[in-house]
Amino acid sequence: MTPAETPAPERGTARLALRLLLMAAILILAMLPVLNQLPVDSALHVSDFIVSIGGKWITYAVLALAIDLAWGYAGILSLGHGAFFALGGYAMGMHLMRLIGTRGVYGHPVLPDFMVFLGYKELPWYWLGFEYFPYAMLMAMVVPGLLALIIGFLAFRSRITGVYLSIITQAMTYALMLAFFRNDMGFGGNNGFTDFKELLGMPLQTANARAVLYYASLALLLVSLLLCWRIAASKLGRVLVAIRDAESRVRFLGYDVTQHKLFVFVLSAMIAGLAGALYVPQVGIINPGEFSPGNSIEAVIWVAVGGRGSLIGAILGAFSVNALKTWLTTVAPDLWLFALGGLFVAVTLFLPRGLIGLFSREKRA
Repeated sequence: MTPAETPAPERGTARLALRLLLMAAILILAMLPVLNQLPVDSALHVSDFIVSIGGKWITYAVLALAIDLAWGYAGILSLGHGAFFALGGYAMGMHLMRLIGTRGVYGHPVLPDFMVFLGYKELPWYWLGFEYFPYAMLMAMVVPGLLALIIGFLAFRSRITGVYLSIITQAMTYALMLAFFRNDMGFGGNNGFTDFKELLGMPLQTANARAVLYYASLALLLVSLLLCWRIAASKLGRVLVAIRDAESRVRFLGYDVTQHKLFVFVLSAMIAGLAGALYVPQVGIINPGEFSPGNSIEAVIWVAVGGRGSLIGAILGAFSVNALKTWLTTVAPDLWLFALGGLFVAVTLFLPRGLIGLFSREKRA
């Protein structure tokens, strides 16, 4: 029996089971900061490391969700979403650097330490306003969204698709990496931003700050998932799937393919930017290495491993692959890239629908 022929009751049961598993996973994730507050000798105690790395993985899951929305539903294979993630991170990093003030090494009330070191006399105009948290969060969405709008408009208007679009997006993130490495860009050069002190009045090195950032990341994941689900279930979602599977036919039927693809690409970039903004205060640093094309490729592998076009699969893939990475880079660091490549090949050959295909026999969206 093919997936398309699976009886409706069976499909409904599989869907219900998958959603129950998702609810259980969310409940477990929500409990981690609470368990962290238990006595260290308690059997249920969760270490600070688990909470910190859990918050980081949640932001990765949001990034994977953003990629799946564009790739899984509209067929836009972007190898540059790491750039949108990093731009959002730099927006938050600029805010955190502005909050340091006189507590920096050089004690300048306005200029970050690296600007004092490089001889800046005044704050560059594009740093203005970043002392305000709402403005920084707005820029974490607007800057990636604007870049996606420009790249997407030029590419989709010219009907560039497939591997050519992937190459363009990869070139974009590589160009940004080279640009941000330059000291005269005003973004800290090779060192980037670090030594953050506080966020919204909370010292970042405290358990309370870790918990707040963790729950903020989890809230972003849930809101993003619900938004993507809403889009996937709407007429817009059905049109996007049609574009993915037969773009020329959809164009022939009179739909504006460029606008549809541009909308989902920009939205996806904005979600990725917000994920990057919440990632930075949890890891305590942002530098041009986040623009590395390898990061974008790895994020695409998360989606492929979890299951493209399923949304939940993207989240599952992000957690699964990063859990494997954390373990393997501890016991055998030199083997990680080989393992990642082997995992991608194995999933492509034996699990074309990804890990999510193990839980459901439903036909992909």
